[in-house]
Amino acid sequence: MYIKDIKLSNYRNYPKLELTFDDRINVIIGENAQGKTNLMEAIYVLGFSKSYRTAKDKELIQWEQSYAKIEGTVFKRQYHFPLEIQLSTKGKRAKLNHLEQKRLSDYIGALNLVMFAPEDLNLVKGSPQVRRRFIDMEIGQIKPVYIYHLGQYQKILKQRNALLKALQRRKTHDKTMLDVLTEQLIDHASVIVEKRFLFLTLLRKWAASIHQGISQDKESLTIFYDATIDVLEGDDKEKIKKIYNDTFNQNREKEIDRGSTLYGPHRDDLSFYINDRNVQTFGSQGQQRTTALSLKLAEIELIKSEVGEYPVLLLDDVLSELDQYRQSHLLHTIKGKVQTFVSTTSISDIQHETINQAELFYVENGSITKQRRG
Repeated sequence: MYIKDIKLSNYRNYPKLELTFDDRINVIIGENAQGKTNLMEAIYVLGFSKSYRTAKDKELIQWEQSYAKIEGTVFKRQYHFPLEIQLSTKGKRAKLNHLEQKRLSDYIGALNLVMFAPEDLNLVKGSPQVRRRFIDMEIGQIKPVYIYHLGQYQKILKQRNALLKALQRRKTHDKTMLDVLTEQLIDHASVIVEKRFLFLTLLRKWAASIHQGISQDKESLTIFYDATIDVLEGDDKEKIKKIYNDTFNQNREKEIDRGSTLYGPHRDDLSFYINDRNVQTFGSQGQQRTTALSLKLAEIELIKSEVGEYPVLLLDDVLSELDQYRQSHLLHTIKGKVQTFVSTTSISDIQHETINQAELFYVENGSITKQRRG
């Protein structure tokens, strides 16, 4: 799988841009604030229909313009097909093979991407929200129906929290509506947790093997799912549903007192252990970074195993954050099999033969010039 070309209109600091890419490695070079990360972001938006840098689509539209458009041609399963995302003040439109998709869950997964940015190095040490986003984005691309359940869950959660707040402040006494929303929430929560368990089983297998290789057989990595209810991996959807139902019934008054939903996948987390010690609490910065790198490389192999092709890899200003050993391990792992986009201020610090074979793109003030290899 690879992106053949991309066309931007009114996107960030690019009024117009058309580029064709190498199917192996593309390096985007430029000083900060020139537009290299904007290009990486545009590729990401083409795949996921939303940015990893902002939740506000209007920030992607160039100043004083009414819309932004990203178009790209993707090669997957021996076919070329176009993708298009158009953003405007009226909303978002996504087209797959020229056909507008009514639901984003029908669009996401057409282009599989793995993003590795400096903030991903905080995957282990960062907030639970970072880890939930990581797992949600990856499941969504291999099981697009997950995006639907997650969207419905978040919508109902918002309504339920508003009702709990109203009950807390005694602005309403309608507990019947609370029961209705709780039942709806449980329906989607049970699907989300079941799919997270299945995904984690696959991720754990790949990540453990990769981490062992990076650490030269000195460390063993284990990943656990930390749920807010007493659920176990292997529990099916009906069992999870029953446990949620019992938990909400037992804690109804507690949630009203707090004015918030205290249980569910929106509060769950992941924990990582190296040689049976919690990496978040006891791991060195090097161990935390190796764990993050292992997870990202595991994502690549997991998507390949589920989809049948390697995803496109985006390395946004992250190579300079890795020491030479981890940098070399990453580049060696992806060499010759994954289309990769690398953004960097300079290639002089990247010591690997892969970069010597790259297509180079120089970015300056929203203008890009291409230098062919050799």
